[in-house]
This record gives sequence, C-alpha cells and structure tokens, in this order.
Amino acid sequence: MTISETIVPQFDHEMGITRICLERVPEDKFSWKPHEKSMDFVTLAAHIAEMASWATTTVTTDELNFDLETYQPYVPQTNQELLAKFDGNVATARAALAGCSDDEFRKPWALKAGGQTIFSMPKISTIRGMVISHIIHHRGQLSVYLRLNDIPVPSIYGPSADDSGGM
Repeated sequence: MTISETIVPQFDHEMGITRICLERVPEDKFSWKPHEKSMDFVTLAAHIAEMASWATTTVTTDELNFDLETYQPYVPQTNQELLAKFDGNVATARAALAGCSDDEFRKPWALKAGGQTIFSMPKISTIRGMVISHIIHHRGQLSVYLRLNDIPVPSIYGPSADDSGGM
C-alpha cells in the first residue's frame, strides 16, 4: 500500500467532518468570540478553510518562507463563500495527495519565517501534523464555539449531545 493510499482516506474523513462543522457557522455570529484573546467565529472558520490548501503547498513545494507582513488572511463574507473556499481547497489538496509518490512524501519540507527555519520534517509528517492534526485542533475550537452559541454540535468521532451520528 502506498503512502497516498493511507493518507487520502484519513484526509477525506477529517475534511468531511470539518465541512459539517463549517456548515453550521452562522453569518449573524461571524464577529462573536468567546474571549477577547480568541479569534472570532469567521476568522477561526476562515483559517480552517485556508488550512486545507496547506496540503497542496506541502506536496508541491519543498518549503514555505512565511511573511507576516505580506500575508493577507482570507475573510469570507458569507457562509456559502466560506464553504466554496473550503471545498475548492479540499479538492485541490486531495488531488495533490492522491498523486504524490512515496518518494515525494518522504522528502523534507521546511516552514520558514524571515528565512529562519521554524521546522523541517518529511512531507508526510507535515501533512499529518501541521495540516490534518492542526485542522482537527481548530475544528475542536469551532465545536466549542458552536456549543457556546447553542448551535447543534455534529457527531465528530462519535455521538454528540445533539447528534447521534447514526447510532
């Protein structure tokens, strides 16, 4: 079995659950946040939508030199726009993952800022850690935002108090 054959099903599963959470982000609560230090609803959701594209970046490049001064975060105006961005990023990332060879997955990939290496690890480790696990982390935050706004939390890895997940 190839690395691609192991990562694509995991990616599909996590992105499917993530999309359900993003569908529930209410436009009338885009500016809501649980604490002054927290991201607001739309910033968190947009970050998740953008992160799906990081898989494509990881597979198609050997490094990213991130520049906070020039970075412009994605800011959707509607939930429909948010979902379209997420869906597009997921489709492109899935194709990149499906087409990636084992040798390419094993190559090192580096995240840099101002030319300084933040980390370097094999591309597959970057995909699993900095892409998929990172999305899962922020999806967890998003599920708390949903709960605090009395919006039904979907079944994620099992039933929630609002959704039996087919059980």
